[in-house]
Amino acid sequence: MGKSGGIAKFLGCCALAGILVAGVLAPVAMGVGMLSNQVSDAVDGISASLAASEQPLVSTITDRDGGPIALIYDQYRLPVTFDEISPAMKAAIVSIEDRRFYSEGGVDVQGMVRAALHDSSGGSTQGGSTITQQYVKNYLINVVDRDNEAAQDADRADTLARKLREAKIAVQLGEAESKDDILTGYLNVVEFNGNIYGIGAAARAYFNTTPDKLNVQQAAMLAGMVNNPNTYNPYTHPQQTLLRRNLVIDTMVTNRVLDAKDAEAVKATPLGVLPNGPDIPSSSCLGAAPDAGFFCQYAVTYLEQAGISLDQLAAGGYTVRTTMDPGVSQAVKNAVDANVPPAQDGVANTFAVIRPGQNAHDVLAMVANRSFGTDVRAGQTTTNIVANPSNVFGSGSSFKIFTSAAAMEAGKAGLNTPLPNPGGQCFTQPGANQYTPAYCIQNDGTSYPNPISLANGLATSPNVAFVNLETQVGMPAVLDMARRLGLRNTLNTNEIGGEPVTDPNSSHSKDPQYNEPQSQYFQNKLSFTLGDSPVSPLEMANVSATLMSGGVWCPPNPIMSVTDRYGKPVPVRQQPCEQVVPQGLAHTLVVGLSQDTKTGTSAASAKAAGWNHADIGKTGTTNTSESVAFVGGVDDYAVSSMVFADGPHPQEICPGTPVHLGDCGAGAFGGTVAAPPYYHAFSQILGNRPDIPLPPPDPAYLNAR
Repeated sequence: MGKSGGIAKFLGCCALAGILVAGVLAPVAMGVGMLSNQVSDAVDGISASLAASEQPLVSTITDRDGGPIALIYDQYRLPVTFDEISPAMKAAIVSIEDRRFYSEGGVDVQGMVRAALHDSSGGSTQGGSTITQQYVKNYLINVVDRDNEAAQDADRADTLARKLREAKIAVQLGEAESKDDILTGYLNVVEFNGNIYGIGAAARAYFNTTPDKLNVQQAAMLAGMVNNPNTYNPYTHPQQTLLRRNLVIDTMVTNRVLDAKDAEAVKATPLGVLPNGPDIPSSSCLGAAPDAGFFCQYAVTYLEQAGISLDQLAAGGYTVRTTMDPGVSQAVKNAVDANVPPAQDGVANTFAVIRPGQNAHDVLAMVANRSFGTDVRAGQTTTNIVANPSNVFGSGSSFKIFTSAAAMEAGKAGLNTPLPNPGGQCFTQPGANQYTPAYCIQNDGTSYPNPISLANGLATSPNVAFVNLETQVGMPAVLDMARRLGLRNTLNTNEIGGEPVTDPNSSHSKDPQYNEPQSQYFQNKLSFTLGDSPVSPLEMANVSATLMSGGVWCPPNPIMSVTDRYGKPVPVRQQPCEQVVPQGLAHTLVVGLSQDTKTGTSAASAKAAGWNHADIGKTGTTNTSESVAFVGGVDDYAVSSMVFADGPHPQEICPGTPVHLGDCGAGAFGGTVAAPPYYHAFSQILGNRPDIPLPPPDPAYLNAR
């Protein structure tokens, strides 16, 4: 149940309840009269909070098919109805906590008077609380004041004022709710040690069962715990817990809900709790499966940016259905693990898959050879290396996509345009003065033609031709194109992949590498087209998705739907899709990227993998092979695969089985190391289905204008 029992229903009866409690306590009125104002003020003050407060519930993150991938919660609670609790559990809790529960009126008159007389005489305070009163107390501690330690201390204070407040509210609750509902509410809100709240979670955590199946000995142990969950913890204090359990069984006999002979047999049994428990699921994305952790974390971050905070998720009982495709995710996870083992020292292989579309770009998979976790020795990381600009070395020549698109838009080049392409050339940097050194580069090898067509250049990736083209188009246009096509978050980070430094007291506050976003830092640096800057693997996959969607950019979306604890849809704010380049330009550039796996830089590995699909691709390799990339797509899948050094001592990445760090001369290339996981995964995903043909080029973008 959402709002446990009927906490809200009993409000508004304060006057009647006050008269009733005053009558009950008439014998001690003279001794406690000074408390009357304090009690009245306290009850009035908490009534609104009780009415507005809902029990924290577990939120569930699922894949697109509804399969759970993670739980998000502050309190592990699985609420149940009265009929979903075994008779043994109901009998045990009533027997040990409040045997007159079904005959009293919210407060135990005898117990309350006895405690009040004793306490007002100056002795130590005594009990007398009914289950109804305990329900109120636990609701205050575990729900209303759960984030306020000082208020929780007041809720626990062993004072007559606090007990009178509970009594007054308990009377109201007893008038408004049935006994069965009150008992159910109590069993759903009470703590069973640590982060376990409510009988549903307790049955699962201690016995791997459900509350309707709890037997006498299990029920008695759990009923005994509520008095002091720490003292009666079966794992840390098993003997005390056993004695307490058996005491509960004895009270069940006294209360005539259990035969004495049966009780002796039950008392002879061990506690029977799960070994190495309690078994509590992870409360965050750290508990997700290896192929789902980064996706889960991205979904949570995405929701936070949309206005649904982590605190809301951790208490709201939401069901978040993501766009993750479990089949695609597992296939690419298997592929990257085969390429670079999860614990491989210093080498990460990220892989993102997005479904292109005119109305949405749904993320289908976000995986890496690493998994999202805290065990560094197992290769885990708590950084979302798929979503964040975590590839600090860049994705190499895949950035030539941006220069090509900007040149085509400006009419500086089309696919057929011949581009000057000498073996080496020095360029004057934009905004240079007499002290600015020239930017000199060379092509990797001597087999490139000069001139070379833009289409052939995209397939074979000469450096000189594209830097030359970048100078003609201008850095502002190239950077703007990169932003439009997909590098929204990437270009907002600095040149080391973090937030630009704004603190004037920082030693980096005057260093452009740290204090400027990449969108500003690279305005005068021609190296941008060679991809030597930090980049998000997910956003590079979305660049492909934008081109494959006819030039429509949409945010990489991980959310299909969100529903609240009552099953009602919750709207999720999202940036609107944008037509960022003309459809004809996007289609033509897609055609220009269609030769990489046929005759270009990844053709040899494609052939070795038996790959023969109509697709697009662009590889990238940084200057010293600390990062290599393949960005592309096939059918209705846009992808990026990046292999990069991620340890404290980065080195050249070397091909092999497995891929590793080393000093291997030529080093790895995007086509030889980053592309193979793509072939392996999508050979399985596509199977024998017919290829979706690529769009025809637009003649307006085949030649310079």
